[in-house]
Amino acid sequence: MRKVIFMICGIFFLLCACRKKDSPKPPGQVQLLFPERNSECTTGQSLGLNTSRVTFNWQEAKNVKIYELRVTNINTGTAQTISTAATSASLPIEKGTPFSWLVRTRNNQVVETISSETWSFYNSGSNTYFAPFPADIISPRMSERVFKDINNEVTLSWSGSDLDDDIVNFEVYFSTENPPLNSIGTLGGTVNEQKVTVASNTVYYWSIRTKDEQGNETNSGVYSFQVL
Repeated sequence: MRKVIFMICGIFFLLCACRKKDSPKPPGQVQLLFPERNSECTTGQSLGLNTSRVTFNWQEAKNVKIYELRVTNINTGTAQTISTAATSASLPIEKGTPFSWLVRTRNNQVVETISSETWSFYNSGSNTYFAPFPADIISPRMSERVFKDINNEVTLSWSGSDLDDDIVNFEVYFSTENPPLNSIGTLGGTVNEQKVTVASNTVYYWSIRTKDEQGNETNSGVYSFQVL
């Protein structure tokens, strides 16, 4: 009987010893909450004529040790970053100015970080008119690998937004050079896609310039994709 018990114990010990440790888990992706996408933020605490303190909120994500909030002034490209274990953080930012924001997550198990979507908003000020938000690139996404269609074409698609709802046109820049300086056409403010002729095994760069009725312009930034 003892032999049987010892054998059972030995098998149990071997099973426990052979059991693999749990694999390191990357942090989850955050869902942004506020300021809302392509909106005017009017809830900031005024800190003077030119600045207000805005509180950013996002949902809790799994396996996260630290949330890294990054807020960028779209006009200047200047970014502020703050790290926190909470799901909200406040930063002083300029009034009457467009911003983009995102949240990166990290933990102690893996080196990689996971980024949320990037949202844009206007911080409330004395604005009478608003410049359009930079166009949101839908497809192809940054560094995406795509196949051309039977006509040797790829469809570029994007979305535009303006608080005044007065977008006049989108100008499409497309080239094998970075940045793309070749304008391939100016499209009406309700048009959100453009077919382009491509070749296999080639990397292309593109961007969208958005213009409104007041003459305000914004640029999406440069995106790239590879045709297989």
